[in-house]
Amino acid sequence: MSTELHDVVIIGSGPAGLTAAVYTARANLGPVMIEGVGAGGQLMLTTEVENFPGFPEGILGPALMANMREQAARFGTTFITDDVSRVDFSSRPFGIWVGETEYRARSVVISTGASARMLGLPSEHRLLGYGVSTCATCDGFFYRGKPLAIVGGGDSALEEALFLTKFATEVTIIHRRDEFRASKIMRDRALGHDKITVRWNSEVAEVIGDTAVESLVLRDTVTGETSDLAVAGLFVAIGHTPNTSLFEGVLDLDPNGYLVTAPDSTATSIGGVFAAGDVQDHVYRQAITAAGSGCMAAIETERWLSEH
Repeated sequence: MSTELHDVVIIGSGPAGLTAAVYTARANLGPVMIEGVGAGGQLMLTTEVENFPGFPEGILGPALMANMREQAARFGTTFITDDVSRVDFSSRPFGIWVGETEYRARSVVISTGASARMLGLPSEHRLLGYGVSTCATCDGFFYRGKPLAIVGGGDSALEEALFLTKFATEVTIIHRRDEFRASKIMRDRALGHDKITVRWNSEVAEVIGDTAVESLVLRDTVTGETSDLAVAGLFVAIGHTPNTSLFEGVLDLDPNGYLVTAPDSTATSIGGVFAAGDVQDHVYRQAITAAGSGCMAAIETERWLSEH
């Protein structure tokens, strides 16, 4: 057991956690970040990032995370590259365990993020960041003048399909059923757009390409027949899963599993525990909004500690 009592322990990394680390470290709170084995969050799976302010020529996702980590370390953040195995927020100071090692904290910032749901294809995983993407807002710009495909049938998928029409020559929506589950207004917008076509009752069986996406093999979910679709990019929009299993029964979660925070705040249902980034944001899911909420969490943590 670690006998030292820490002012703040940050669970998870990514833009939210690392920004919280920078701010709490500069406030002399000596943050301990348990960054996880998969440190850095979803940006570690991204190639070029062109929409993060301050990098006019763009920056690679892993490089941006490395810069943020170095900045947090410069001000005194302690990093533990491992996963949290359990937490106890029922009494103070709070308990956080990494295996059998226990850490005690006066306050906690949770920034464990969310994981994009994928199709589960080896070729999809291999080409992630090289034509396969889970974020149209992040990557659509790179495919100007090219044909694109998007998988999904909910509001988010149709919204992203409409966004992609700003850049693509055509957008093919691939949906495994014969009707969308999206709202009527989104269905009407998508089906009425002259750049959008739909492949009903279809699923992606394979992503073709050596170093970049060249085409897709589609399988008809009714007949089993396969066909080819030439595209330069595949966007997967079948939802996200917040990384909140640690906090089930501990903190309030919404019906989709995201941590519930107070309005205009990062405060969770337990005083002294704050949440930032995609673990509590199912709307924007951008690096810059995650960083902003990490700043909010740090400032709220500092204020909470000063009052308690």
